[in-house]
Amino acid sequence: MSAALSTRSLIKRLLLLVVVMFAFGFALVPIYDAMCKAFGINGKTGGAFTGTQTVDEQRQVRVQFLATNAADMVWDFKPKADDLVVHPGAVNEMLFIAHNPTDKPMTAQAIPSVVPSKAAAYFHKTECFCFTQQILQPGERIEMPVRFIVDRDLPKDVYHLTLGYTLFDVTARKPPVAKNGG
Repeated sequence: MSAALSTRSLIKRLLLLVVVMFAFGFALVPIYDAMCKAFGINGKTGGAFTGTQTVDEQRQVRVQFLATNAADMVWDFKPKADDLVVHPGAVNEMLFIAHNPTDKPMTAQAIPSVVPSKAAAYFHKTECFCFTQQILQPGERIEMPVRFIVDRDLPKDVYHLTLGYTLFDVTARKPPVAKNGG
């Protein structure tokens, strides 16, 4: 009887552990967002911009560009220039260069980040290679544009921001299978 009781107790504890782990998985996203905001890291951009703005010719902002590869990514990946000095409200463009040095086709996805995080909501992309996955054939090299606007409402104490991309190898991910009749 005592062995059956301890087995039941163990099963209850393991089930409770599974429920707690499941709940913790859902809690990770808001915890991650709060940590990024608190420490000023991984600022998400303001997203695609479709409006219009007048250009503030009196103000200049330096935009620095960074490109890094995730641990398993082997592509050569870099911006064409280290930085640009821009006027808020103006449309700007930077090219990023990617090269697949392998002997097999590869698919990549770029994830953007803006620092300082308080500037991220004022950085709008009108076109970006990060909106879609990039497929390169063996030895292929491409130039990928990002067109952006630094919003005129950017806080006045921000004179420099950094747009960084991390490139991930997503080749192994399989596209979803379409269902027939739907």
